[in-house]
Amino acid sequence: MPSNTSNNTASRSALGHVTFLGAGPGDPGLLTLRAVEALASADVLVAADPQVLPVVTAHARPGAATPTLQDETADPSSTPARAAHLVMEAARGGKRVVLAVPGDPGLDGGASQLMLDCAAEGILFEVVPGISSALGVPAYAGVPLRDPQGGDVRFVDARTASGQLWCEVGASDGTAVVSTTLDGVAAAAKELVSAGRKPDTPMSVTLAGTTTRQRTYNATLGSVAQVLKAAKVMPSPDGGQAVIAVVGEQSAPARREQLSWFESKPLFGWQVLVPRTKEQAASLSEQLRSYGAVPSEVPTIAVEPPRTPQQMERAVKGLVTGRYEWIAFTSVNAVKAVREKFEEYGLDARAFAGIKVAAVGEQTSRALVEFGVKPDLMPSGEQSSHGLLEDWPPYDPVFDPIDRVFLPRADIATETLVAGLKELGWEVDDVTAYRTVRASPPPAETREAIKGGGFDAVLFTSSSTVRNLVGIAGKPHNVTVIACIGPATAKTAEEHGLRVDVLAPEPSVHALAEALAEFGAARRDAALEAGQTVTRPSERRPRRKARTV
Repeated sequence: MPSNTSNNTASRSALGHVTFLGAGPGDPGLLTLRAVEALASADVLVAADPQVLPVVTAHARPGAATPTLQDETADPSSTPARAAHLVMEAARGGKRVVLAVPGDPGLDGGASQLMLDCAAEGILFEVVPGISSALGVPAYAGVPLRDPQGGDVRFVDARTASGQLWCEVGASDGTAVVSTTLDGVAAAAKELVSAGRKPDTPMSVTLAGTTTRQRTYNATLGSVAQVLKAAKVMPSPDGGQAVIAVVGEQSAPARREQLSWFESKPLFGWQVLVPRTKEQAASLSEQLRSYGAVPSEVPTIAVEPPRTPQQMERAVKGLVTGRYEWIAFTSVNAVKAVREKFEEYGLDARAFAGIKVAAVGEQTSRALVEFGVKPDLMPSGEQSSHGLLEDWPPYDPVFDPIDRVFLPRADIATETLVAGLKELGWEVDDVTAYRTVRASPPPAETREAIKGGGFDAVLFTSSSTVRNLVGIAGKPHNVTVIACIGPATAKTAEEHGLRVDVLAPEPSVHALAEALAEFGAARRDAALEAGQTVTRPSERRPRRKARTV
């Protein structure tokens, strides 16, 4: 007869598993490694708060269910109960469930109750801690909570704080971290003053903490209402949004000016348009984010197969039969085109054995490595056809048994590389591997942002990106900063009536992003030296309407 232990084990194995996951205060980069692992294996992802969903969905397993907690007509107060029902129902059905909550699950009352419910039903669960807003937001606002002397730190949730707690915090001279709403900031300040804090005690108030919408305002307990009103932050239709206020000398303006590392990034909050596909713009967008920008990729070129594929087919077969000494890739699209032909013929990277491979650009090199091919030659200087030619060896019949180069490229590519290789003594099979055509127009909202000045900057990486963007989306607004990768691209931009503000010192996307960051830093420094508020270029638009970025 089976034991009770065996029955319990069988029962538990039929149930699912719940991960209570802390999504942090807003910045997706603050998710822990364990959180990413849990999201990648979840069958069902439930976000306890709509603002959490964008933070976690990028790491969710493809195909994972993400049920909606409420519709437009539902009572928001029903959301916690709906989340609890979805989690328990999925877990009882044997699913692996992740419940993502803002901040840390240990500070979420609803999550705590669900843990008890799981324990009562024998459902296995784990807790993945997250960074709470009370800790993460002050860090991003440049307000360390403890001084070198290790002063007292008190945390107050204004929604549930008792009169006794306000009295205790007000009577203390330590740092107070108050979680409240924008509408509740002034009331919290009055509570502390009534409890004994001096009205001139420094207070910082941070909205949208750890995101690129973050804004921190310096005030005192006695002046905070006036400061927020003067900054046109209050009154606000979004007065219920969560804010973190830090009270005490740790939030003094002079200290924050030295320690405000996040909001002082050179492109902080800038909406930057990158006219490239996500694949092409990956490293560029990552670099822009490191400067505090919010990149938006808009493809201006679409890639299509060549109209007559026979030439490409013959060249790929020639790789296998030993027709070539070299193959040169000048773009990611060229790598993709050859790889697709290989897969069509059942070939893999082993077909490159005995062939030297050249590549232009880091992205092209990375695409080859992902294919299983390590380039033998990359430009040591400028990542361009000119740079590749400077390092390309001349043909030598003693050392080179074959004198032919396979060059798969776009139909609109220039003849620079072909001519240069021929001058070095090589025969070149210049093959159209793919065609480039103008991409479809972006959504109407994006087109309106481009023409209406919703973007702070546009990065143009070639003349074709200028022509195509203007063609499919319209001319960028005159408040938008125009950054170009080189003189030829800048000339094309000017021909289209654009004012070029930034020119990369060398023709690389990373140098272009760095040049834009230097422009942003100089602009910021000039505003501060003039005693002006630091604004983004898009905020200079006349009669602009309020918008969420």
